Amino acid sequence: MLISEVSEKYGLTQDTLRYYERIGLIPPVKRKPNGIREYDDYSCGWIEFIHCMRKAGIPVETLVEYVQLYQQGPGTKEARKELLLEEYRRLDERIAELQAIKERLACKIENYDHLEDSVESIELAK
Repeated sequence: MLISEVSEKYGLTQDTLRYYERIGLIPPVKRKPNGIREYDDYSCGWIEFIHCMRKAGIPVETLVEYVQLYQQGPGTKEARKELLLEEYRRLDERIAELQAIKERLACKIENYDHLEDSVESIELAK
């Protein structure tokens, strides 16, 4: 696939895809003899993974480290797993925080009409 097709498929700009490759966020993409990037299933798998992890808020630096470890081979399996576990724990904490915020917001919404009616009644009584 060409970069334009990959860009459209994953909703990432072409500049973002080039940036991801340049900083090592995705392994180097194969190129045609004329230098044009040719994304295969392997490259697209990495893009999909990185895109998902970035949407989850995982820092670029952590993902670059993960990719570097992956490229070093199976001997880094435990280190890679630990990186992912740490991010999983952080994500779990974030979800709990967001859930608490969501519950507070739901309570505010639930009471909003009642509070507004009370204020209007007071205003009308004046």
